[in-house]
Parts: sequence; C-alpha cells; structure tokens
Amino acid sequence: MTAIPQGRTRRATLVGAMCALVVTGTGLTGCGGEDPDAGTNGVGKLPATQIQSKTRAAADAAPAVRLSGSVVTSGRTYKLDMSLKADGGSGSVTSQGAEFHLLRIGEELYLKASAEFWKHEDGKGSGNGAGKGADGSDTAAADKLGGKYVKVPQGDPSYKRFSGFTDKDVLLDSLLTLHGTLGTEGHYEQAGVRTIRITGDKGSGGTLDVSLEGTPYPLRLVRAGGAGTLTFAAWGKDFALTEPGKDETVDYGKQLPTS
Repeated sequence: MTAIPQGRTRRATLVGAMCALVVTGTGLTGCGGEDPDAGTNGVGKLPATQIQSKTRAAADAAPAVRLSGSVVTSGRTYKLDMSLKADGGSGSVTSQGAEFHLLRIGEELYLKASAEFWKHEDGKGSGNGAGKGADGSDTAAADKLGGKYVKVPQGDPSYKRFSGFTDKDVLLDSLLTLHGTLGTEGHYEQAGVRTIRITGDKGSGGTLDVSLEGTPYPLRLVRAGGAGTLTFAAWGKDFALTEPGKDETVDYGKQLPTS
C-alpha cells in the first residue's frame, strides 16, 4: 500500500474545512455540489418575505419561549432573560446596573428587587446613604420591599411599564421586525442548529436567523441600528408559574415609587 504524504493529507483537511466554511458562512453551495438545504425543513429555499411570514406564524403559535439578550429603547439598555407563555411569564431584567425579577400570572404582576433598587426608584437615592430622609422612613420602606415580591397595582403606571416584559405577544410583536427591503444572506448555525438568515436592507435594517430544522422558529435577532441582540430558545416547552407565598410577598398598598 502506498503511503499518502502528510502534506497531501493536511491539504485535504484544509480544503474540507474551507468547504464547510463556505456552506455555513455564506450560504453558497458547498464543494462537490452539496445542497445546504438538504435534509432541512425547506424554508431556506423560499423568498425572504415567505421565510419571515412562516417564522412569525411559528412564533405566534408556540405556547412558550425563552428569550435572552439586550434591547435598547428610549436610550436605555435592558438585559432580558425571560420565559414567556400565553398566560404570563417570569425572569430577570437588568437596566443601568440594577437587576429586578418579574413574575406575571394572568393579570397579577409581581416585582422583586433589592432594597437599593427601591431606593433608586423613589427618586431620593444618591448612592451614599441613599433614600434616607430625616426620619429614615425612605430607607425603612426600601428595606421592607427589598428581596420581596411586590404586587404591582394594575392602575399604577409601573404595571404597564413592567408587564410588557412578561407578555409574549407584546414582546414578539415589537421585536421580530426587520426594517426595509427583505433579503436572504446565507446559511449559518445557531447553538448547533442550522439556520437561514434573512435581513432588512442588507443588514442595516436588522437580521434574523431562522431554524432550518423542524419548525422554522426564529433563533437569533440582531436589531437595526445597534438596538440590541436577542436569542430565542425552548420554543414550545412549557414551564410552571407559581404564585409566591405570603411570606415572600409585600402588598405596597398604593402607587409604587417611580424613578
């Protein structure tokens, strides 16, 4: 048997790697005429407008999803890690260095955060002895709320502000939007799943990676204008929403503090 020179083996390995890169990175047909859509759900062969329509329909129909990443709105960056379904959601939101947890079950919305968060929210904190009035009442109120689930009154302005983070339909409607003329950019991979990437105005209007395996769910969104990047996972996987116990809950009893 004739030995294969090591140099030839290395060249063959390099060529194989380059072929794989061409397929997953640009959407072009791989070396040897490989079809990047072979064995997929077929949406990669559709026009971008049809891909968008199918992925939106799949997202809307899914009973649950987990989304994580960042969203920039009104000049403020929010980091989200939320699990959502039709009747509520739960997870964490971080903004300006402050993290808080949200839980919504039906119409009941709860917010849990540290005492420092509440000192900031009442607009009286400054970071050193923050929120403490002459009688210490502000700090005492914040300490009472800190680490507890605070039930947000439905008539409070904060209810609408925070409940949107727990509403699957509201979030997906506002987020899964590409601006400008739609097009396809190529085949990629997200968390080990093959995807087709659609774009708005060749990327300046945002990009969306859509699963080529199984249901064409959206898996990764880069929003236009640097307004954040989000990933989507656990599509259709149900999860429990459990009402906090009485010892974990504080009923504020009036309008919540606002920043």
